[in-house]
Formats: sequence, C-alpha cells, structure tokens
Amino acid sequence: MNASLADTTHDDLKTRAARIKLLLMDVDGVLTDGRLINVPAPDGSMFETKAFDSQDGIALQWLSWHGIATGVISGRLSPATAERARQVKMSYVYQGHIEKVPILQEILAKSGVTAEETAYAGDDLTDVVVMRRVGLAIASANARPEVKRAAHCVTSAAGGRGAVREIAELLLQAQGLWSDILKKYEVD
Repeated sequence: MNASLADTTHDDLKTRAARIKLLLMDVDGVLTDGRLINVPAPDGSMFETKAFDSQDGIALQWLSWHGIATGVISGRLSPATAERARQVKMSYVYQGHIEKVPILQEILAKSGVTAEETAYAGDDLTDVVVMRRVGLAIASANARPEVKRAAHCVTSAAGGRGAVREIAELLLQAQGLWSDILKKYEVD
C-alpha cells in the first residue's frame, strides 16, 4: 500500500526518505503538467516549450545545497528541459530515453549512489520499471493508476503544480534538514 506524502507518520516512508542521496524524475507529468506547447516562430517553424513550477525549482536547489543530487530521465528531447535542469543545478540530465533502466544503471555507476539511496518520481508506464528498482518510488497525483500502484507514495499535488516541492520537503524533513531551510528564511 502506498502512502500520501502528507502522511509524515508513515514509518516506512520516513525510513526510505531518510536514506535518499539522489532524486531522479521524469519530466513531463512530474516537473511539468505534461502539456507540450507548440509555439510558432517568425519563420513559420514550430518550437516546443513547457511550464515549470517556481516552488519546485527552489526546492530542487535546496536539495542541492544539502548534498542530495537531482536529475531527470525523459523520453523527450527538449531545450526547455535542459535549461530548467541548468537553472536548478541538476547533476544528471538524460533526454530522449524511453528505455530508462540502462540510464538508471549508468547514473548509479557514475554517482556511486546505490539504488536503495535513490528516489524516482514518475507518472506514466515507462517510469514503473525504474520505480521498481529504487529505494523510494513516488508517483505524482496525476499519474496513471498503474504507476500509483507501483509507488511507495503519491504526491497530493500534480506534476508541474508542486509535486516536486512536496518530494523535496519530504526528503529534507526525513533527513532532519527542513529546520535549516526554515531558519534560513526566518520562518517560525
């Protein structure tokens, strides 16, 4: 049975989150709401863009500050994704990969992080194979039912609408680091 991220009393979820050193994510449906926006250029060609949540962005930077690496494995190629990853200081950016398990294995080998120390957030069927191989599998609220069943927990927020912020807060709280963030911003 999976838990909601809001359920911070769930012992298994807290235990899993406490050991995470690497957060990997799908892009469309997790970092974005999954919509792809085609915009015409002056020359008549089309380019694709995406919308990212600002609170997700700052939360990803907080993870970086506290030594939790982040990255994406996406089936689509997108300059918008590459730029967002740069902005939020992601360590791993893999695009154009529908077969995600070999990429997971490559990232684990490069990072020295174990699968048990890795979290993965996804929303669609291509994500389940990775979710079954990591220590903390997370589905966004908008995920397919099959993905939610494979997850250890499901966010309250949808992808592109704060799901990643929820995940970051869970990891920081479970690792005793959330109070550092609150102090930094003088929050009681």
